[in-house]
Amino acid sequence: MTDKRFIRINPEIYQHPFDRKALASLEKMPGLSFLMKKVNEYGIERILRMQTLGSEFKVTPRNFPKLYNPFVETCQILDVNPLPELYLSPGRGQINTYAFGVEKPTIGVNLEAMEWLTNEELCFAFGHELIRIKGKYMTYQQMAYVMPTIKGLIASTTFGLGAIASNGLELALLNWIVMSKFTADRSALLACQNLEVAITTLMKLAGLPEEYLTDDTINDFEDQAREFMTTNLDNLDQITKVFSFMEFRLSWSVMRMAELLKWVDSGEYQSLLDTGKLPQKTEDPDPEPNPSDWDFISKL
Repeated sequence: MTDKRFIRINPEIYQHPFDRKALASLEKMPGLSFLMKKVNEYGIERILRMQTLGSEFKVTPRNFPKLYNPFVETCQILDVNPLPELYLSPGRGQINTYAFGVEKPTIGVNLEAMEWLTNEELCFAFGHELIRIKGKYMTYQQMAYVMPTIKGLIASTTFGLGAIASNGLELALLNWIVMSKFTADRSALLACQNLEVAITTLMKLAGLPEEYLTDDTINDFEDQAREFMTTNLDNLDQITKVFSFMEFRLSWSVMRMAELLKWVDSGEYQSLLDTGKLPQKTEDPDPEPNPSDWDFISKL
């Protein structure tokens, strides 16, 4: 993988517009500052780090070079420095990756990721997680994953839970988690710099083992993603969005592949790779969130 070009680009340049809009809506939600205060008060990051350090294997160049080497290369390609810590967690029957830590960023993958993914596919997986270190992703992402626990703690110590539940903050947070995957996938493609690798990685993330990755299944997956491209996510009714994106732990591989193909087809990916710049101003750099989206969520 020595032919990879270094991508020293501010992630805001290639942030997906749905991600940007969902983040803007989230940051307008009542109760966000209260929840962030509670997350800091309870030391959630410290607890997550203790759980990781106490139960998972810290990856080094000596014990798991298959993970460590592509991880270091991905960090170099995306200009992530210093290196975050990397951990290997037990198998779960499917690929799982994660990132947490604002003060001390940590990346984790499980046994299936190490065994199922090639070196280039690991670059895609690592690139997807590393983007979270370079923006606001880390704070809000770990907040989403501990939201059920935080709600329980707040309910037992304060009357603040009602404000959080009634204004739909949790729904706005989960909607943003799904939308942020689109930006993370763009980072992942810039890391591996191979669209075919992106396709096979997303198929494996959806649970398909290597032996089923034939030309036919790969072509059909791409065809399905291109069919999904006709679905205008921006125009989905709010009930559909709420009930769909509450399942934010789903792989959403077809939907993500569709958005990635749109980006490649637009020419922006190749332009960033070649010049570090967008070919032309194709999007509003700071689109306003759809008021109807925010109003709907805030009334829940």
